[in-house]
Amino acid sequence: MRVLSLSTLYPSAAAPNFGRFVELSLNAANVTGEVEIVRISPNGLPPWPASRFLSAYREKAGLPREDIWGGKAVLRPRFTLLPGMAPARNAAAIAKALLPLAHKLHAEKPFDLIDAQFFWPDGPAAMQIAGALGLPFSIKARGADIHYWTTISGCREKIIEAAQKAAGLLAVSETIKADIAALGVDAGKISVHRTGIDRSLFTVAAKPRDELRERLPIPADKSLLVSVGALIPRKGQAFAIRALAQLPDTRLALIGAGEDRAALEKLAHETGVSERVHFLGSLPHAEIANYLQAADVAVLPSASEGLANAWIEALACGTPLIITDAGGAREVLRSSDAGRIVERDASAIAAAIRELLASPTQREVVAAQVTDYSWQANGAALVAHWRRLLGPAA
Repeated sequence: MRVLSLSTLYPSAAAPNFGRFVELSLNAANVTGEVEIVRISPNGLPPWPASRFLSAYREKAGLPREDIWGGKAVLRPRFTLLPGMAPARNAAAIAKALLPLAHKLHAEKPFDLIDAQFFWPDGPAAMQIAGALGLPFSIKARGADIHYWTTISGCREKIIEAAQKAAGLLAVSETIKADIAALGVDAGKISVHRTGIDRSLFTVAAKPRDELRERLPIPADKSLLVSVGALIPRKGQAFAIRALAQLPDTRLALIGAGEDRAALEKLAHETGVSERVHFLGSLPHAEIANYLQAADVAVLPSASEGLANAWIEALACGTPLIITDAGGAREVLRSSDAGRIVERDASAIAAAIRELLASPTQREVVAAQVTDYSWQANGAALVAHWRRLLGPAA
């Protein structure tokens, strides 16, 4: 098979951890030897000179249109993005920018399928490209691309149209599958495709947690909570900070970057916990693993999720979770030994943390919750999905 895979979220020199899970999934599909994947990651930039002078876009503006990332070729065609304005136009803008390139690549060596790694804006863009090339297309739903963008007029209609016209769909959890079906899409063409995990990094460490904390650049004098995720309101780090105010013998490490950082720093100061909240920014996966292995509890009180990679990575390290009842939470956290599903409330979070700290579960028992997750399984399932869409001849 030859597949054009479209993903607006993909690692680059401007954001090395951005969409790392997409890269690893496509790498795992490549390893099967059954598919040639052409990776396209559209680069949305505002009109010049804003693309050069707005700090959020300065590094992105310097990205090459043809790139090598992680040893794989990545095409990064540019499309015009109007920050904060008319988001419903983005899918069409991507399709317009990509169509000449897609036609050229298809003429040189035909594609069999167009793959979209997210429902918005990738899905409707893939629909237009597939239509122009006369090819089937597939879309994957991950969470916010269904939960948030279907609330935006203009986006919702395009998402539903793309879902209905796609040859097949993927969802990261049974819950997300049900959410897609609720839009009026045939559930029979939706398959659950769970994330993978890098087990060379995210695994139960041989050393005790106290010893592991000694290697971290934060004091090892208290219990450690870790929250991994973009610093945006939807991820709910504010609830974790408010919970920390009720847990005097605990520190909180926030791993991630985002627009909410200043507000979270202010909240930490106002609640009197600023000395116990550590803003670590974006970290390489190896360092994230170090923190998760050393942590007593991982906390991620999201308003919405699909099936968060951070959940699986924490559990694989033997670290119990405190999460909200979002997305596939109940599909992952099947035992109270591995954590708690709580209300999005600081007192409920603090109470659950106290329970886990008072009666810690053996790390191997926690890790057993996710033994069936791997990138090898993820890649094989992705290739099998594409083959089903193409029929017996594939």
